Amino acid sequence: MFLVRLVYASRKSPDFNESDIEQLLASARKHNLANHVTGLLCFNRKYFLQCLEGSRARVNATYHNILNDPRHNDIVMLDYREVDSRKFDAWSMGYMPESSLTTPLNLRYSGTPEFDPYDMSGESAYQMMLELGATVPVI
Repeated sequence: MFLVRLVYASRKSPDFNESDIEQLLASARKHNLANHVTGLLCFNRKYFLQCLEGSRARVNATYHNILNDPRHNDIVMLDYREVDSRKFDAWSMGYMPESSLTTPLNLRYSGTPEFDPYDMSGESAYQMMLELGATVPVI
């Protein structure tokens, strides 16, 4: 079994409400736990940035589900690669909302202090998520 890491960005659909994040997280955590997929989700009321880790088949199937999820628009794969270990193995799906704590990291890994994953490289997005996971409390 090969482990892979997939990082993608998407825009929330116009029908997605702030309260929908709880349902999305509960569903993702249940699915990911059953499929041995781990990862981190960042969301700021406009954009999603997510890292998925696990077996190639299960990460690909999870991403396929996301591609067909009407809550996501303009989905862009930022990075996909084989990896030797997971970095978010403690979380079936960690959630990182935007806060004043994330602003300096946005500036470090992108061109502005505003969170916009479309302005980030796949590696920058991944490095930012690693730092977020290590320094900011994850829900």
